[in-house]
Amino acid sequence: MKENLENPLRLTSLNHVSLVCRSLEKSIDFYTNVLGFVPVRRPNSFNFDGAWLFSYGIGIHLLQSEDPEHMMKKSKIDPKDNHISFQCEIMAVVEKKLKEMGIECMRQMVEEGGIHVDQLFFHDPDGFMIEICNCDNIPIVPLSGEAVRSCSQVNLQKKMQHQQQQIQVVQP
Repeated sequence: MKENLENPLRLTSLNHVSLVCRSLEKSIDFYTNVLGFVPVRRPNSFNFDGAWLFSYGIGIHLLQSEDPEHMMKKSKIDPKDNHISFQCEIMAVVEKKLKEMGIECMRQMVEEGGIHVDQLFFHDPDGFMIEICNCDNIPIVPLSGEAVRSCSQVNLQKKMQHQQQQIQVVQP
């Protein structure tokens, strides 16, 4: 069987992000009223409290903590922390709405080749980091053929060999 190096597990999309929360009600309120998710049916066979929400092609699965008093809560906004990111149309509108809702956020800007990306970082009720950005301003450019810090040289060589094989198949 020929190895598929670009998608070895044949993944098709992100399905959901699962988050443990102190208060299921507060988290449902946040994800529906701040981020625009919609509650959807959750299987009755689960023997623990939770909620499923859906929007933007992904699900958020909220799980009620069994020990909410001992959950660590992050208060410092740190863009280098674990987070999920959502694309938006108009950053100024998002920032204004967050301020109106009393949600503390941190603004950052990334620049690459004269292209600017604005980012807003803030926490959900349990301190999980959320990013809102206009990241589609930066084109996605494959690193094909370039050594990347996160890739081993062996994987890089396999990828290059695979690409060469694909080119040979296409050429008559």
